[in-house]
Amino acid sequence: MTDKAVLYTKQGLAPFFYHHLKMFMFRTTQFFILFLLLCFTGNAYSQSKQVPNKPDYDNAPYHFGFLLGINEMLFTLKTTPGYQNKFYFTNDLEHPMPDQNSDSANLFNVEAAPTVGFVIGIIGNLRLGQYFDLRFTPSLTFGERNLDYTIKNYYRSSTPEMLYVSKNIQSTYVEFPLWVRFKAKRIHNVRPYILAGGKYSLDLASNSKKKAENADANVFINRKDIYALGGVGFDFYTAYFKFGTEISMSYGLFDILKRDNTIYTGAIDRMSSKIFQISFTFE
Repeated sequence: MTDKAVLYTKQGLAPFFYHHLKMFMFRTTQFFILFLLLCFTGNAYSQSKQVPNKPDYDNAPYHFGFLLGINEMLFTLKTTPGYQNKFYFTNDLEHPMPDQNSDSANLFNVEAAPTVGFVIGIIGNLRLGQYFDLRFTPSLTFGERNLDYTIKNYYRSSTPEMLYVSKNIQSTYVEFPLWVRFKAKRIHNVRPYILAGGKYSLDLASNSKKKAENADANVFINRKDIYALGGVGFDFYTAYFKFGTEISMSYGLFDILKRDNTIYTGAIDRMSSKIFQISFTFE
């Protein structure tokens, strides 16, 4: 057995198609955003010395739009004190050690590794005043995260072998964010803003209800979560529509890990979700 043996929890054709669909949508989003940025840059340059575009746009009581973006999903981990001193044994029913070819093992380290995903959504904007808006942006968010474990593996020897195990967790969120947005004074065709709010999130791809189809152990998470939100952005007014760029953070408020007393969950005292997102809005 090599020092960097990696165990994967994804099996079958479904993850294969999911991966390629995600990559296709991500690349399509990238090209679409690049095309619109190039068009917007040329239009903004030609309009820079003229009267402001759409001067009464923000006076409308409400308007709609859509958003595209990329994200980076993370886990924030808090480990249990002394977890490195706890041993797991093959025949221990109370603290099992699945998918390990060993007599005993103990966890040396656990880390969360983020990956890049993408998001699509619609925008509903209600004007509250000259400088304030209420925004509802239901979205569909795709992404995945990895939990990387370093395990001291004992098998017929008192000398441990270091084993590296990665557990993949895929997520497809249906999200319902509600924002309050404060807009600064418009400067020609640019208007900065800050926003804050909260959202309810439902993970359609959560493996919390899945049953293991093989000997590999899975790490399960809860499907539901509530997030606190914060972000900043800029609106750019073109001759035809309003284009925006936005950076936001989502902080999960709950512990979403489902514990099964295995070596993969026993060391984690709390695991919450965190999402960094760059969005491009079209209104």
